[in-house]
Amino acid sequence: MASPSSSSREPNRRELNKAATRQAITDAALDLLRTRGPGNFTVEDIAEAAGISRRTFFNYFGSTEAALASVTFGFLDTALQQFRLRPAEEPILESARAALVELADPMTVAPVAEIYSLGQANPQLSRSELEAWDHCTAQIIEAARERFARRAGGEIDELYLRALAGSIISCGKAAMDVWFARCGGDLSPASLSILRQLLIDSMSLLGSGFASRSPSAPSPDRH
Repeated sequence: MASPSSSSREPNRRELNKAATRQAITDAALDLLRTRGPGNFTVEDIAEAAGISRRTFFNYFGSTEAALASVTFGFLDTALQQFRLRPAEEPILESARAALVELADPMTVAPVAEIYSLGQANPQLSRSELEAWDHCTAQIIEAARERFARRAGGEIDELYLRALAGSIISCGKAAMDVWFARCGGDLSPASLSILRQLLIDSMSLLGSGFASRSPSAPSPDRH
């Protein structure tokens, strides 16, 4: 007999169908972005490519930019899932760094890197991306609060939590900015490996209080 805990974790058919539809919309939006460029396709175009109605599209996303930003949401949520799997006694910043290390294949960052690159020329897409990062900030605060509550069992310093989460996200954004300036949106495996390492290194810098490296000695490219 299956245990209640294992069965409760399994998504039902309706949830699986919703996830598949959501993914189909995202994939269609990304394909159109690649072929037509930012701002050159509509919700109707995405719906047609995904094989759904316009009404169904709006059941999932409020705009074309929101559909595209879901790529960034997906990457950040995957990293957050890895963070939640880390030991409760581990320092938060070490957990953040380890979560990124667990995303071992550099191609894991390819979709979010592509969206980031294309968003540089589209303010609306860029704003939707920022919403994804803000969403992740809130999620990090909640995950850290859960961990500290289990560990301490007492009152939690909200300023500490929010400053920590904001710093983690700011370092992640900084890594994306440096990668784009250095690689110009190149999506080759070597370039994506650099991006992944920059993300990891940014967490290490934050964990050391930025004392591990001189500003005059930038991090080397790693492949």
